Amino acid sequence: MTNTTHFGFTTVSETEKARKVADVFDSVAARYNLMNDLMSLGLHRIWKKFAIEASGVREGNKVLDIAGGTADLTNLFLEKVGRSGEVWLTDINNSMLSIGRDRLLNEGKSTPVAQCDAEKLPFPDNYFDRVSVAFGLRNMTHKDLALKEMLRVLCPGGSVIVLEFSKVWKPLQPFYDAYSFKALPMMGKVIASDDASYRYLAESIRMHPSQEELKQIMQQAGFERVEYFNLTAGVVALHRGYKF
Repeated sequence: MTNTTHFGFTTVSETEKARKVADVFDSVAARYNLMNDLMSLGLHRIWKKFAIEASGVREGNKVLDIAGGTADLTNLFLEKVGRSGEVWLTDINNSMLSIGRDRLLNEGKSTPVAQCDAEKLPFPDNYFDRVSVAFGLRNMTHKDLALKEMLRVLCPGGSVIVLEFSKVWKPLQPFYDAYSFKALPMMGKVIASDDASYRYLAESIRMHPSQEELKQIMQQAGFERVEYFNLTAGVVALHRGYKF
């Protein structure tokens, strides 16, 4: 019997979801950074800087950036770890990964790059000091497996940060829904010639676990001292957990 999962509000097979998510990011890759700036009014840059600071990354650390896409976090991590550190840029989607890799090369930065599935990471146990995933966890079919893989590759004492859209403050919900389901697809259609992908974005956010639910999933995966920080009234939340 085929296992099913959700693709936005639609129920699909797990295999079909993987293909559909790949199609979404193949479609939006070229305009991804521009749309991020427009959709968040530039706030995504502040969210990502907060995530870097919350990670506690230091010079000489080894960092794994999962679903790193266009390399925003990788770029910031590279500034922190210095020449003695190591940052891996990874993504399951080749279109996104190519943009991130080319961006770094164009800026004269060389760092390891790997196309891989977060649910089956090709790295040894206890290798990284920090693991990050920004706006990628909600697209993963088996979030629990991906989190267990992140725990596996972390060194004892290391931490994971998960930056993701979350549940907004209730009084703002009507306005946020109107923006998500009307404005976002319209922007996607005008700027990226793709309203469907941005409709999926809005739906996938609604299907993602709440702040407390994700905290519990991380604890069940084996992370300790899990905590989260609401950003922009809960539009985004940063979760942090440790391996001891």
